Amino acid sequence: MNILVTGANGQLGNEMRIVARESVKDHYIFTDVTDVEGLSTSRLDMTDADAVRSMVREQNVRVIINCAAFTNVDAAESNLYAAELLNTKAPAILAEAMREVGGLLIHISTDYVFGGDPYNTPCREDQKGTPTGVYGRTKLMGEEAIAASGCRHLIFRTAWLYSEFGKNFVKTMLKLTAEKPELKVVFDQVGTPTYAYDLALAIYNIIEERKYEGNEGVYHYSNEGVTSWYDFTRVIAQMAGHKDCEVKPCHSNEFPSPVKRPAFSVLDKTKFKETFGLEVPYWMDSLTLCINNITNANHA
Repeated sequence: MNILVTGANGQLGNEMRIVARESVKDHYIFTDVTDVEGLSTSRLDMTDADAVRSMVREQNVRVIINCAAFTNVDAAESNLYAAELLNTKAPAILAEAMREVGGLLIHISTDYVFGGDPYNTPCREDQKGTPTGVYGRTKLMGEEAIAASGCRHLIFRTAWLYSEFGKNFVKTMLKLTAEKPELKVVFDQVGTPTYAYDLALAIYNIIEERKYEGNEGVYHYSNEGVTSWYDFTRVIAQMAGHKDCEVKPCHSNEFPSPVKRPAFSVLDKTKFKETFGLEVPYWMDSLTLCINNITNANHA
């Protein structure tokens, strides 16, 4: 079976490249709008409906994994058109392309579809979306467009994604805690970090074992456990051996932002684990693996 991956040069896309090497059943086609030296990438603008249809038809694609999105939460507030194009219109185009061939769309969404209500228990899939900014609203609209298309789909909402690739919180904090004597990080935003490799592996296993059959719908996937950005940073610094930086807790209002971020966006993964029977790693265990990979790569 031929599987098309969008956003293949991003965090999750790069992890999909790694896990897909193990497949003996399927052929993965990695696409993006940019080229990266050393990576085999087919150029595809997923906002171009004709281009998407042509590639699906010519490559006989039966599954699309959409790893692409406009993910800059602050920038989305002043770039509504771009956010809507990538987070709402493009998923609708991919969904229509899969509907036409009876294929499956696997789409990545976000914990930012929540946040408007003061949650204090893990968010479930059937909970009403209450996004507080453009990013969350456009991602929720993307989910709704996919559902309305009538295509077969799996939507995975994830949170606090990090990896060895690209720009992310872990890599930023590794740099800052190595350079600065003191660092303030918010303690009043709580969620769960997610190692992109773990999410990629879960998606790969669901496809490889055809566990998507009869299990369409929305699922939550993040690593196990709960933490704040402050605690997350302290653990990053400790694991990296950055002892000279004092990490201090602070309130969100000390870092003015154009958008209000969810104060509590822990995702309930019960439905995912019961449906697919896959183990979800604990966030500290996965963070250890990622930091080891980053450290070893830097020393190579």
